[in-house]
Amino acid sequence: MKAVLLDADTLGKDIDLSPIRAVVSELRVFGTTAPSQLQAHAADAELLLTNKVVLDDAIMAGRRALLVMATGTNNVDLAAAKARGIPVCNVSNYGTASVAQHSLMLMLALAARLPLYQRDLAAGAWQQSPFFCLMGHATLEFKGKTLVLVGSGTLGSEVARLAEAFGAKVVFAARPGDPGDNRPSLDSLLPQADLLSFHCPLTEATRHLLNGERLAIIKPGCLVINCARGSIIDEQAALAALKAGRLGGLAVDVLPEEPPRQGHALLASLAEPLNLIVTPHNAWISPEARQNIVNLTADNIRRLQP
Repeated sequence: MKAVLLDADTLGKDIDLSPIRAVVSELRVFGTTAPSQLQAHAADAELLLTNKVVLDDAIMAGRRALLVMATGTNNVDLAAAKARGIPVCNVSNYGTASVAQHSLMLMLALAARLPLYQRDLAAGAWQQSPFFCLMGHATLEFKGKTLVLVGSGTLGSEVARLAEAFGAKVVFAARPGDPGDNRPSLDSLLPQADLLSFHCPLTEATRHLLNGERLAIIKPGCLVINCARGSIIDEQAALAALKAGRLGGLAVDVLPEEPPRQGHALLASLAEPLNLIVTPHNAWISPEARQNIVNLTADNIRRLQP
């Protein structure tokens, strides 16, 4: 089977594509593919491999399968693929260790008020301190604190395991939009949450799951972390709550539009003295995780073969 990888640059320059080359007759690789280049780059390939290139009905004729080198398949017209009988294969759980580690990093940094203390150090506050340390920003010790997790899949479960190692009490909220889930509702857990972390997909049931109304009942000082998808939290409302002192800290690895070419209020607020962290959707980028994507994609191709 002939295959083409349409946006290899999104996976990094250091990945080894040999597992995929071993299971196809030909692999053509393009660093990027603009919409105007899609037909030419795809050419006669039976397998289209994409991370973020959009695949619509017009590109599907004659294809054997569409392989998404990511978990989300929102860049593929799934209805059109189904109508044509073309399988769409994605990868999952490739970056569990990487994303869980990043999530804990954000939690720990917020708990230590790292953004605030780094700002103080840059301003020379330690040099001017009357005694040996700075303690102007109260930190949070995980031991005995309540971490509420939204999302109890492989990733959420790994975040729970790591947090429990620090002595946190972990509680999973009921799955949004699932009346059959008997776990406590998010609304019932918010007043007791010292930390709140999201690890669920973006759906109509989870869009702006943390909104102004829920921020009004959240435990004062709660630390909020979103390494799932932009728009699961209402970023504007969360920022307002942080500035008002309702939240103790806010950290996100995702925004509604990526890259944020038009800017974003969270990015503009990084210059302010806030316990705020924004990372550029790079929780998943450990070399091990990116290589896992290649290996799992090769497995998907292998399963397509007779």
